[in-house]
Amino acid sequence: MLASQLIFNIGFFAVVPFLAVAMRNDFGMGAIAIGIVLGARTFAQQGLFLFGGALADRWGARQSMITGCLVRIAGFLLLAWAADFPLFLLGAVVTGIGGALFSPALQSLVGSAAQRHTAQDDATHSGAERKNQGSTLFALLVVCGEIGAVVGPLLGSLLLNTGFDTSLLAGSAVFAVMALVFWLFLPKPLPQAPKTSAEPPDHSPSSGLWSCLREKKFIAFAAFYSFNLLAANQLYFGLPVELERSGAGVHSLAIIFAYASVLTITLQWPIARLMRKAGPKIALPLGFSLQALGFASLAAMAVFPPPRGLQILPAILLVTGLALGNMCVMPMAMGLVLEFSAGRPTGAYYGLLASAGGLAVVIGNTALAPLYELATAPAITAFAPWLLMSLLGATTAAFIGRFLPKSPARVAGRQKMQTA
Repeated sequence: MLASQLIFNIGFFAVVPFLAVAMRNDFGMGAIAIGIVLGARTFAQQGLFLFGGALADRWGARQSMITGCLVRIAGFLLLAWAADFPLFLLGAVVTGIGGALFSPALQSLVGSAAQRHTAQDDATHSGAERKNQGSTLFALLVVCGEIGAVVGPLLGSLLLNTGFDTSLLAGSAVFAVMALVFWLFLPKPLPQAPKTSAEPPDHSPSSGLWSCLREKKFIAFAAFYSFNLLAANQLYFGLPVELERSGAGVHSLAIIFAYASVLTITLQWPIARLMRKAGPKIALPLGFSLQALGFASLAAMAVFPPPRGLQILPAILLVTGLALGNMCVMPMAMGLVLEFSAGRPTGAYYGLLASAGGLAVVIGNTALAPLYELATAPAITAFAPWLLMSLLGATTAAFIGRFLPKSPARVAGRQKMQTA
């Protein structure tokens, strides 16, 4: 599972970051056409995560992951075949649908593995020892994905020298191999035994494919957690504006992204273990506070011309806050989904969490766009988008703790008191 996340990201990042380059250089498309294609691809993936997760719950993770790989292959081949804008747009959307089928299913599998790991630890460890086990699988998933995000663009840049179609065919080959591996090695789900007439009907709240949509606390949690994806998206949307303002230049993006990847690869595992010990009531507010602090530092510096030789410093401070914050909250939130689901299928829960983030990006970027127009040069108005993001992060840090699931231990304790 962890290797599949790495390989999936290699195939993805070897192609998708170069879509804009191919559209501009090979097809002569303008900025509006490029924005429509990239926006449609992102919305198709993030917006359909909930449906992809629900399908994973119904089909089983194995079939959903195989289908996701095949759909992404179809998208890449459409892009290679495309000779005009409509077909290129269709290919981009199909690649997004492939991701919407794959990712929630993988997260559901990792969640199941974490549950089994925790159950084994409950039998063999106790107390503080047990707190270090199990849910850190999600931290490893982040690390593997980040390595793929580093290797993928390097591979893509090499393949791009031989033409964008070569990158698309290579990416298709990667996903074809993954589909074959999943088909051969992932276990098929066991068929459920039919209920006998003697068994009472199941009226428990755990039944039902869309149970996550009836969980008001989880919906509120997903709404606040969506700030994490909105914040990360500013690395693509807002950071180029800051680099223009500071004079560091857009060419510095490669350095900054490499720095963020190194931070994640080296620190995600130890930070996840520390946050596991601290618990969600500390980890989540701390993580979102770090992200708010990163935006606040940039808001304070955006008003003034940057010191000579330190033009890249504001961007580095922002990326540091966002990366450290994400390392605190992302594995913790993925693990909390298991508690929210309370034994129900988790695919739709992970899908809803991602779809909420996608909706936040659409709404947030629409609100931030006019503010970024004021932030392209040092001025009194340049702080506006960064201050807004900082306030949103601080609000999330203050309120998300109110929507955490009840721990099984607390529930059991209350039941014992009521019985007594």
